[in-house]
Amino acid sequence: MPSWIKLVRRADVTRTTVIAVTAASFIFAFLLASIIFFWQGINPVAAYHDIFISAFGSLRGLYFTTLKAIPLLLCAVGLILVFKANVWNIGAEGQLLLGAVAAGWVALYALPNAPSFVVIPVMFILGAVAGAAWAAIPGFLKGKFNVNEIIVTLMMNYIAYKIVEYLIYGPWRGAGSWGYPITDEFPETAQLPLIPGTSIHYPTLVLAILSSLAMYFLLSRTKFGFEVKAVGYNVEAARYAGISFFKVCFVTMLISGALAGIAGVGEVAGLHHRLIYPWSISSGYGFSAIIVAWLARLHPIAAIFMSFLLGGLFVGGYAIQVSMGLSYSVIHLFNGLILICLIASEILLNYQIVLPRGELKWQRLKS
Repeated sequence: MPSWIKLVRRADVTRTTVIAVTAASFIFAFLLASIIFFWQGINPVAAYHDIFISAFGSLRGLYFTTLKAIPLLLCAVGLILVFKANVWNIGAEGQLLLGAVAAGWVALYALPNAPSFVVIPVMFILGAVAGAAWAAIPGFLKGKFNVNEIIVTLMMNYIAYKIVEYLIYGPWRGAGSWGYPITDEFPETAQLPLIPGTSIHYPTLVLAILSSLAMYFLLSRTKFGFEVKAVGYNVEAARYAGISFFKVCFVTMLISGALAGIAGVGEVAGLHHRLIYPWSISSGYGFSAIIVAWLARLHPIAAIFMSFLLGGLFVGGYAIQVSMGLSYSVIHLFNGLILICLIASEILLNYQIVLPRGELKWQRLKS
């Protein structure tokens, strides 16, 4: 950076600044993606037109966008909580899969003949418990022994993948699956009800929106929410004030894992109606939810809109795979560029670029 360009720390970061920087980073990510489209011989304007029309330009597109937004929102709301505490849960993907496993066990083995009003609540409860239990391991290790939670949560995702694969290739493989590694279909009583004429499982949609509202209340109106933010701002000062880092770390990880587990229940009980390949249960929702959380700038209500937006990019990405012959990696391209630009834009939230007039004029004269 030239010596005459100065970075001055902002005295106050306004909401307008946050919105402007976020929008600018998002637009810049699209500009970078345009270069890739050009390199592939594709008109970026036509590609973006197809993406947004397929995702938001019809009722059918909105239905599919909403389906993608549901697990993104549930995972993102949980991640917002842990990120507020400066704890890094990169394991929502695995926690989602454990929630799906719990739902499969309830539907196929524990309560196969139970009525809907019994089996569906039990699936959601045990799915949340399974996700929370999976998150409790890195939460305990971080809070008690300061073990790096990024590495632990990330590695536990792969263990969760293998647990699902073991079950569908082994003891849970369906008798009527013709040898395919999938379970039998869930009983009708264990299948979530849908909004008529759509594939949207509304119990999970309602839970996702309620979780966002509840998280906003928790962070802004409760003592525990204050403790979470205090630990996130300065953990040593929080300890000095008598706030338990272990409690904040452990409880936030439990809640985050529980919400991801609920998302897993919704995917298998509301959409697939069976346990299948782990990458089919979750199209990277646990990882993409990180982008949703940061696009929302860790605001639970904003996460509703950002999950819908990113869900639309998922749907649009699938559409241009077909219409333009692009590979599946185009979706990961968008996600990666958006995340990189968001991370890079953090400096603009905390610092303001100042060009001293006198020094700038002198530099111009010299050149």
